[in-house]
Amino acid sequence: MSPSQASRAAPALRRSPPSSSPWEIGLAETHQTLVANRLRGRIAVQVDGGIRTGRDVVVGALLGADEFGFSTAPLIAAGCIMMRKCHLNTCPVGVATQDPVLRARFVGQPEHVINFFFFVAEEVRNLMATMGFRTFAEMVGQMQMLDQRQVVEHWKAKGLDFSRLFFKPRAEPGVRIHHCEPQDHKIHDILDRRLIAQARPALERGTPVRIETAIRNTDRTAGAMLSGEIAKRYGHDGLPPDTIHVKLTGTAGQSFGAWLARGVTFELEGDANDYVGKGLSGGRIIVRPTADAAIVPEDSIIVGNTVLYGAIDGECYFRGVAGERFAVRNSGAIAVIEGAGDHCCEYMTGGVVVVLGRTGRNFAAGMSGGIAYVLDEDGTFASRCNLAMVELEPVPAEEEASERIYHHVHDLESHGRVEVLDDMTRYDEERLHLLISRHARFTGSARAAAMLEDWSAWRAKFRKVMPLEYRRALAEMDKSRALEAAE
Repeated sequence: MSPSQASRAAPALRRSPPSSSPWEIGLAETHQTLVANRLRGRIAVQVDGGIRTGRDVVVGALLGADEFGFSTAPLIAAGCIMMRKCHLNTCPVGVATQDPVLRARFVGQPEHVINFFFFVAEEVRNLMATMGFRTFAEMVGQMQMLDQRQVVEHWKAKGLDFSRLFFKPRAEPGVRIHHCEPQDHKIHDILDRRLIAQARPALERGTPVRIETAIRNTDRTAGAMLSGEIAKRYGHDGLPPDTIHVKLTGTAGQSFGAWLARGVTFELEGDANDYVGKGLSGGRIIVRPTADAAIVPEDSIIVGNTVLYGAIDGECYFRGVAGERFAVRNSGAIAVIEGAGDHCCEYMTGGVVVVLGRTGRNFAAGMSGGIAYVLDEDGTFASRCNLAMVELEPVPAEEEASERIYHHVHDLESHGRVEVLDDMTRYDEERLHLLISRHARFTGSARAAAMLEDWSAWRAKFRKVMPLEYRRALAEMDKSRALEAAE
């Protein structure tokens, strides 16, 4: 139950008033529905949205909440002064900024947040004692303990009916009204267990393995447990490239390839849901339609929303279009997609994104790092790009690029990736050609192949999205390295 009144840490400069209902209404309705359907004991109900005091917690518990999400209040306890500048990289108290001068001003301590929650807990205990509850669980769902008179009798409430909001549902015998029943999530026989068993030679001896299997939309976070096994043994360094190559067929569930580690390649023939590559940590993800799919890939959705959320390393190639918020908070991964929805590259801080088709609106909102190359066939991309923190540049032809491009196309694995992320202010044509070549190789993309055949014409239609502060930071780093070399 998270209403829009709990605004994001980096709000837009112009924002409409919240249009959702208060959390009390959604919470009461959810609790009553779960009790009526004999499901309440199996579900942990969490509520958030402007919860700041012990009284808020008690009201939430009486309406049916087991857990509570705090955001603004602990942030203030840690030192935030609510300047609403999170998206500008100019936070004066060093909470939400990458500027080392501003970060030095941060004085928050964990003990400040701990003390805040001690005060909240003390107020909760006092209110529980006043009402006669010994444990928190006893208090959950006891709507009758809420004093309704001040609300019902207030002159502003005339004509409003709160009876359904404060209604306490009748629980059938044996039906609990708070979370107390453990669930069997049946993770003993999920896809990752089978992948780990088949990848044993690679995990224990580093022997390359190739696995082929089917996947269904109930297989969620595929690859996460496999990557965990790699991290236990080898840390973030992982395995050599393509040590574990998994070819899957079907429709992947949410968070396909989440936290995929170095050395693992997931090649999917089919499509995938939201959060593909969430937290990607060095692995490679390839998604393309099946050979007999009756679709036009460059016009069809192949992966869902919020792909590559918080990715830190790795590469992805998608033959098709992504939903909204593609590469949101990407901080180091490389991705090639053939189209994307609204808010692509939102809050991106690193990595490279190539879009071989049309994008939605608000591209690059809050983008402070990394770069993107976007195909602008009709010259309208600027109207869909948020230019508050970035600027658009052409991708010019580069002298002596042809020889280097030929070299990289035939030597993708050895050191091409290192050079892709090297010096983001130059070598745009070479970098773009290399990534489109990889995309064509891994996905069989007809669109990428057509671009490579008539490279000069297509190159001129791309626009480079470059964050202003990122350019400044790169220039300062180059200057610092030059001074160190001179010394």
